[in-house]
Amino acid sequence: MTRGRGQAAKVEDEGVEGPLRRCIATGEVQSPGRMVRFVVGPENIVVPDVALKLPGRGFWVTASREAIVRACERGLFSKAAKASVKCPPDLGGQVEQLLVRRCIDHLGLARRAGLCVIGYAQVEEALRARDGRFAALVEASDSGPADRNKLVTYARKIGGIAVIGCLSQTEIGLAFGRENVVHAALSSGALATRFVAEAERLGGFRVLCPPDWGAA
Repeated sequence: MTRGRGQAAKVEDEGVEGPLRRCIATGEVQSPGRMVRFVVGPENIVVPDVALKLPGRGFWVTASREAIVRACERGLFSKAAKASVKCPPDLGGQVEQLLVRRCIDHLGLARRAGLCVIGYAQVEEALRARDGRFAALVEASDSGPADRNKLVTYARKIGGIAVIGCLSQTEIGLAFGRENVVHAALSSGALATRFVAEAERLGGFRVLCPPDWGAA
């Protein structure tokens, strides 16, 4: 997220309570990192601002499909804006795809910075070293259980490694300029922290890590 622009955009936002934001759908107050900001765009259409860059008065919704559907169906954007505004069809789907794109972009940044490894053998070797330098294990949501289970077991035993399973092989591959990537590991640091934060927001629209992976 662009910190300076984000802070400037929040000046006129609805529901700002210090460093926290109030969801217009649930009334819950929480960190903006767990929410999605929306603004009213041209023709009074609600526009998601996942990067916190769009100007105008913002309205905050918990990062989940259910909360966004509730806000649309109950006219809560119009109520917060004190004007008649329109939600585009499948606004939750739009947000999901924007968050997928942000996850891919962060993975791409980590790749270009030399902060990640891909492929089963490379990731296994990195995790077995247990040198504490990896913060996230990224496993494709459509990966096979055999290799995935071994890597998840390593991550669980080491501890402190987030297991992210909400991206497909194709989506992960886009970050690395390949057709498909099944396994990846990100080194600890700011990029990994931002990637995990975006993946957690995406977890409101997809399963972040399937329970049967045993990563908890």
